[in-house]
Amino acid sequence: MAKLLILIPILFAFACQSKNADDAEKANKSQRDPHSFSEPSKAVVKHLDLDIKVNFVSKLISGKASWTIENPSKGDEIIFDSRNLQISKITLGDDEKETTFNLGDSDKFMGQALTVKIDEATSKVNIYYTNAADAAAVQWLSPQQTAGKKAPFMFTQSQAILARTWIPCQDSPGVRFTYNATVAVPKELLALMSAENPQEKSPDGIYQFKQPNAIPSYLMALAVGDLVFQAVDNRTGVYAEPVTLQKAAYELADMGKMTTAAEKIYGPYKWGRYDVLILPPSFPFGGMENPMLTFATPTIIAGDRSLVSLIAHELAHSWSGNLVTNANWNDFWLNEGFTTYFERRIVEDVYGKDEAKMQELLGYQGLQNLVTEMGTTNADTKLKANFEGRDPDEGVTDIAYEKGYAFIRTIENAVGREKFDVFLRGYFDSHAFNSITTEEFLTYLDDKLIKGDKALEEKIGIDAWVYQPGLPTNSPAVGSEKFKTLDSLINDWQKSNDVSVLNKKLSTNEALYLISRLPPNISLKQMADLDKTFKFTDSGNSEIQAAWYTLAVRMNYKPAYPNIETFLTEVGRRKFLMPLYKEMAKTAEGKQWARRIYAKARPNYHSVAYNSIDELLK
Repeated sequence: MAKLLILIPILFAFACQSKNADDAEKANKSQRDPHSFSEPSKAVVKHLDLDIKVNFVSKLISGKASWTIENPSKGDEIIFDSRNLQISKITLGDDEKETTFNLGDSDKFMGQALTVKIDEATSKVNIYYTNAADAAAVQWLSPQQTAGKKAPFMFTQSQAILARTWIPCQDSPGVRFTYNATVAVPKELLALMSAENPQEKSPDGIYQFKQPNAIPSYLMALAVGDLVFQAVDNRTGVYAEPVTLQKAAYELADMGKMTTAAEKIYGPYKWGRYDVLILPPSFPFGGMENPMLTFATPTIIAGDRSLVSLIAHELAHSWSGNLVTNANWNDFWLNEGFTTYFERRIVEDVYGKDEAKMQELLGYQGLQNLVTEMGTTNADTKLKANFEGRDPDEGVTDIAYEKGYAFIRTIENAVGREKFDVFLRGYFDSHAFNSITTEEFLTYLDDKLIKGDKALEEKIGIDAWVYQPGLPTNSPAVGSEKFKTLDSLINDWQKSNDVSVLNKKLSTNEALYLISRLPPNISLKQMADLDKTFKFTDSGNSEIQAAWYTLAVRMNYKPAYPNIETFLTEVGRRKFLMPLYKEMAKTAEGKQWARRIYAKARPNYHSVAYNSIDELLK
């Protein structure tokens, strides 16, 4: 009996340990990043010392990535992500003792697992590597492909899982690390990173960088080119090629006001400086929220500051995305839905409610069109996505941005803005420099805002928004008084066929709304009348151009065709390219035309753009 009494607690303890192990395993699986080979619960990176050389002749980046690691499992290996990297050797510790490593089977999107042999005491792993000349994150531009036409240019785009193509890393947004970097470039060029940056060129072409805040790998960024800097205020400024700098600085003159407005709503900006780099036209996105240095497309330079809400969006990412990050790419709406909401709050504060309301309505129209196109039962219209086995870049749609925004607006409507602002500021403060899942956010929402109120929970309709496809029936009402006035004028024009009734100065948003409201049976004469009145074909505003040109292709409005060819050849922003190429590809003649343009334009596009278009036009 005594032996049995002794055995009972031992068995009980063993059962508890077994249960705890099972629970831990379940937790690991629920938080596993399906787009990374790394296993950070076993061994994880904490700091990077990067020492690389950028070679414009060979179009290669090569050097050493020294990772400070933690090994809580006391295991004998650590796993990194890599894709088409040439690993020459790997050493451990400051004494650089060489170790063994293995590259796993190659996956189309994820690349290969890089498994490194370590021991229980290992705290540093040094990886000597060179990336491939066609690394998907990196674009090398000849002088002719830049604005100044005088010097070459190179930039990286790491989101979503492309950091692994130029740095061996644990390429998951759930893994955060600080970094220092030494970067050697041709001495006539300036190097910049997502870090504390120089404002002048180094005489020897060697630059030192420091990012003191822990970031995920997709926010690693590097750009090298003939760049100069101009301050906007004491903590914001603009980098651009010399030929572009003055236009860019004029366009972005409100950056300081935006930063102040953002802080007033959701608390202090925690990153030190906020600067913007205007890239060459081939940049595939509107902007990329690289910490301390937003990368931005030159298509925002319209001459009248009408497209700078993009900067409000990227600035907002300094809170939602960079400060509090989606733990994996199936939770992408946590980054983009909150940021779209915060962007419109900044716009409202700086430019007024009318501007914010117009953007909201245009965004919701785009969302409705996308859901209709995808199908209301399509699983990819859920906020909580599932891109396992696919490129997570497929999730960069209005579902994450605009459905996410609409969900957040629904919460705000249910509890009131004042109460919601207190909640959201607490969310940013309590989760600062951390990555979370959708489920962790919903738990926080329940604990801090809903607090078990079943009526409030039903009013918001969390399940319908997050886990169901399509658009819930309680989508927030959107409207704009300015658009209502424009609707009246459009009706008058359709009745009289006299374009002079529309002859008023249109803002960018009003022009976009007008184009979106044109009837499907619009005649070529009516298009010509509109074009003569508003000069849409010759507009210098990229948003208006893209909307009008897409309509012109659909309606076979040939006066716009030469400008369309120029636009597709000079602009690399995927948001503009895809609708145009899709519209062209709807007919045999159009597809032939698209292929002819694309053959000339493709060298100017980043891989993020041309991979999508290759598939479309194959």
